Amino acid sequence: MQFSELGLGDKVTDAVTAAGYTKPTDIQAQAIPHVLEKKDLIGIAQTGTGKTASFVLPMLSLLEKGRARARMPRTLILEPTRELAAQVHENFEKYGKNHRLTVALLIGGVSFEDQNKKLDRGADVLIATPGRLLDHFERGRLLLTGVDILVIDEADRMLDMGFIPDIERICGLLPPRRQTLFFSATMPPEIQKLTERFLTNPIKVEVARQNSTAETIDQKLLKVGTTPKDKRAALRDQIRAAKDLKNAIIFCNRKRDVATVARSLERHGFSAGALHGDMDQKSRMETLDRFRAGDLPILVASDVAARGLDIPAVSHVFNFDVPTHAEDYVHRIGRTGRAGRSGSAITLVTPAEGKYVEAITKLIQRDIEWIESESSTSVQEPKPARRSRSNKRTDEPARRETPQEDTSSAKQKSAEPKKKRRDAPRRASNDDSPATFESEGHIPAFLLRPVRRHA
Repeated sequence: MQFSELGLGDKVTDAVTAAGYTKPTDIQAQAIPHVLEKKDLIGIAQTGTGKTASFVLPMLSLLEKGRARARMPRTLILEPTRELAAQVHENFEKYGKNHRLTVALLIGGVSFEDQNKKLDRGADVLIATPGRLLDHFERGRLLLTGVDILVIDEADRMLDMGFIPDIERICGLLPPRRQTLFFSATMPPEIQKLTERFLTNPIKVEVARQNSTAETIDQKLLKVGTTPKDKRAALRDQIRAAKDLKNAIIFCNRKRDVATVARSLERHGFSAGALHGDMDQKSRMETLDRFRAGDLPILVASDVAARGLDIPAVSHVFNFDVPTHAEDYVHRIGRTGRAGRSGSAITLVTPAEGKYVEAITKLIQRDIEWIESESSTSVQEPKPARRSRSNKRTDEPARRETPQEDTSSAKQKSAEPKKKRRDAPRRASNDDSPATFESEGHIPAFLLRPVRRHA
């Protein structure tokens, strides 16, 4: 099937052809005709299958007639992150170059004044994150009663980030007669309930089994030690040993670990950058642009980079931490092996993370191969805590005076006074009887005064 057979307008078809595309992906071929027919739709497909174009292209055709009024957008697209919103904006600029549509982007990290100017001119397409959209609405700068098409993209990510209450509020502000499009890689029960509430007789399009991973991705698990130092050493070994590594994304569960791992890699001679939600928008976009351009071969990121980012040629993904939510594993490794390309995904696993691996294999319904490395077989056990100086002083004279004395008895003798000091406060605090004062030295005079008893 060709794009020209999907019923898109000539302007859109020409823009797609100019971009070098002739055949639609499976999700595009199945979803676009239903969107053009103004039907509600649920689109389920794994990352890298072209979900964004499956709603951008038909929306451009539907918006060819009509014009937006000030502060009353005609369509609304909700995205969970700034990066995804900016990427959708780029798609409208790319495929809508033959149209005269006004596209407004409402995301954090950008001044309200600049965004207000675009809203005042009228926006045919409004792309926003839920929080910033509600900020503008509460300031009285936005009316949502003219929205004809609502798109909720990466709905399962909205759930993970806690945006469902905001989504419910926004849907309540929109006119009931509208077209609603849901796109997601997975369909958890909470999202299913949301579709039942806000969609009317939706068409369900599913191009791949839910929670599946691409067959083009070579998935591996690697056992590592329990300390962060062990994990960082194993990560460096895997990067050095990786075959055909052009670029890589390293995912961490915690934002603070993103910065730590990036600095560690730089100290060991790797060119690496960090990307997480606490960075300002300018720094985040600059880092992403450097990674896309190839100037930054290694990107250490939180799950903010796990969804929808258009980086088609990522050769490797490393999970520094096993994701605590199994669905996030699908999205993380979906950054590689896109558009039929081959990719590699290696996950570092500590003993405590085994339960998360079990959840992942159950979700994707396949086993993942375990591998070993030189560093993983030589991981040292955590070193015992260093003895205090007082312990050394009590042990050393005993060893010098009685060299043949049993060491276990010597340790027991040296530990007895210390045990008495530790237990004494607990006995005093747990005993209901009056505390007594014991001392072999001088007793203060105020403790010897008689206690007056009142009749």
